[in-house]
Amino acid sequence: MAQQNITIKVNGTDQAAEIEQRLLLVHFIRENLALTGTHIGCDTTHCGACTLILDGKAVKSCTVFAVQADGKEVLTIEGMTTNGELHPLQEGFMEEHGLQCGFCTPGMIMSSYALLQENKNPTEAEIRWGISGNLCRCTGYVNIVKAVQYAAQKA
Repeated sequence: MAQQNITIKVNGTDQAAEIEQRLLLVHFIRENLALTGTHIGCDTTHCGACTLILDGKAVKSCTVFAVQADGKEVLTIEGMTTNGELHPLQEGFMEEHGLQCGFCTPGMIMSSYALLQENKNPTEAEIRWGISGNLCRCTGYVNIVKAVQYAAQKA
């Protein structure tokens, strides 16, 4: 297989590697960097468990090649804390019980982060639209919406 050198800034740190060109970004993040908070769910972009932020936009990393992120910036769930302090979204999911099994939570938080970057005070309908690409089989979404509202109020 063809190899390529890449450098991606992940959670503020440059990460360089020689990888196969067909390596998916989700696998690079999880296997090469051991950042396992980004989950692999469906491998078809339907569930959103692999959502992360690529150059400021929420993307489903199961259908992005790592070489496509070369020279770009990635934010994963592990990069959301600052100096040991939870991000308001992480705090909101905890305070408002926005999770049950937790499998979808990192992707939900990353999609919600992208939403709040564009809209500091979204309505319930806008939140539901913003997370519509992420599936949760446990919560019914009510408390996830409350968690995003909580974070919006804290920002």
